[in-house]
Amino acid sequence: MLVHTALGRAEQVARHWSMAGCPVVIHVDKAVPRKTYDAFVKALSGVRSIQFSKRYRCEWGTWGIIAASQAASELMLASHPDVRHVYLASGSCLPLRPVEELIDYLATRPKTDFIESATTSDVPWTVGGLDAERFTLRFPVSWKRNRFLFDRFVDFQRRFGLKRKMPNGIVPHMGSQWWCLSRRTLSAILQDPERPTYDRFFKHVWIPDESYFQTLARQYSEHIESRSLTLSKFDFQGKPHIFYDDHLQLLRRSDCFVARKIWPHADRLYQAFLTDAAGAMKKTEPNPGKIDRIFSKAVERRTRGRSGLYMQSRFPNEDWENGVTAAPYSMFQGFAELFEDFETWLAKATGARVHGHLFASDAVHYADKMSAMNGALSNSAILRDYNTKAFLTNLIWNTRGERQCFQFGPADNQDINWRIAKDPNAQVSVITGAWAVPLFRSNLDFAEIRATAAQLQKYEADHMDILRSPYTKARVRIWTMAEFIEAPMEPLQGILDEIGRTKLRRLSEAPKMVDLSGFGQFLQNLKNQGMHPYLMGDFPVERGVAATPKTQRRPYLVQ
Repeated sequence: MLVHTALGRAEQVARHWSMAGCPVVIHVDKAVPRKTYDAFVKALSGVRSIQFSKRYRCEWGTWGIIAASQAASELMLASHPDVRHVYLASGSCLPLRPVEELIDYLATRPKTDFIESATTSDVPWTVGGLDAERFTLRFPVSWKRNRFLFDRFVDFQRRFGLKRKMPNGIVPHMGSQWWCLSRRTLSAILQDPERPTYDRFFKHVWIPDESYFQTLARQYSEHIESRSLTLSKFDFQGKPHIFYDDHLQLLRRSDCFVARKIWPHADRLYQAFLTDAAGAMKKTEPNPGKIDRIFSKAVERRTRGRSGLYMQSRFPNEDWENGVTAAPYSMFQGFAELFEDFETWLAKATGARVHGHLFASDAVHYADKMSAMNGALSNSAILRDYNTKAFLTNLIWNTRGERQCFQFGPADNQDINWRIAKDPNAQVSVITGAWAVPLFRSNLDFAEIRATAAQLQKYEADHMDILRSPYTKARVRIWTMAEFIEAPMEPLQGILDEIGRTKLRRLSEAPKMVDLSGFGQFLQNLKNQGMHPYLMGDFPVERGVAATPKTQRRPYLVQ
């Protein structure tokens, strides 16, 4: 047993192994204070089958763990000539089945070595970017204590092509450090005349506990089962999963002999597996694959999360999201400016929640003039602008199950444009140039109108470039104002069909359009002042858009 923390639990597990007739050799990390170590030794002094080996400092990824395993193994083999297998465990390991079952299992396989051992080209689980290089380069500096110097050493060796050769042509193998080796194989490794050569080489290998015994066992073993009898699961960063009390049934389902890493305060697990003989698992072949699906789902949830949900514990890099938002939504640009009471009409036609300009400069204009939305989303523009992307994703997440629609325009906060454009859940409908209608109907000084129009047109042109970008994933429909008002029914019908909640099979009439008499002359005046309004399309100067028809056009259906 390799022990470095939670000595009380290590004592409990060591007694459990010993009571089943297994001799135990314990190595305690030299980093553990002498006073604590002495108290631990004294607590186990009455158990004759428990011994303590020479202490080494066991820092992660360094040679000390191998030195500790060697010392403990040598003491075990020398003190107990009747031992057939040596099982390497840690202080946080917990036997899941009666130890007698493990003894019987190994007795029927006297020449089998259970050690995960695969070549570097076949190992998919290495994390950190060093596979074959962990053997060809030297690593004299601790990765955890001095990351900067560690990286500089690696860069230096790469730059000058400094490489080492494997001693005696052995092929490096990797795998879990928690092995169970037969006496014959372990003795051959420890008593090999070439051991000093191998030890010198592996002292400068990165994380040698994952490769030393895994490589040398291939030299001497008659039969290797390339698997560990210890259940140990790792997350996508290479850190071990920790088992808690609520994992009791999960561990029972694994049928494994031993599991790590157990939380020291998981009282229920220790009570169930160390003292509850009646609840022992059935005699069966260890099968950790039975719970692999659960761990795979956990890793996926940890790395990808749920669509449209962002948390402090899972904030992905840009474009790594598992779905930008949680549900489909619609953004309308130019419709509220062109039609009177467009929001009311759309809400009645679709049953969706239709907001005003959510990204307006003065405030967030929620539907029904609400001051806050689901999830306590305030209508404060300051709070919204602190993180516009989070505001949108929170709004869609908090209102799942209800379609959200909102208005947008070039006068609104433009920081959200790329987020919406790259969101497959977004349905974007734009009437370009409609922002000029409120200016046309305003009583502002024409010089001010011209300056505002030039600025708004620039913002909208930039937005259209984004929406037409090859990176855009949203469902985008764009019309110029001139072409839209010529035949508004078909575009409106298509928008409602896409939302999919229309209460009407077919529209018989469009929402009421604002009076555009003189709008063509207004655009000509802007041109005369040196500003070129090109986003609206082609409007005749002499008669505006709604000039001919003082007589109302008859509605028609689009089949």
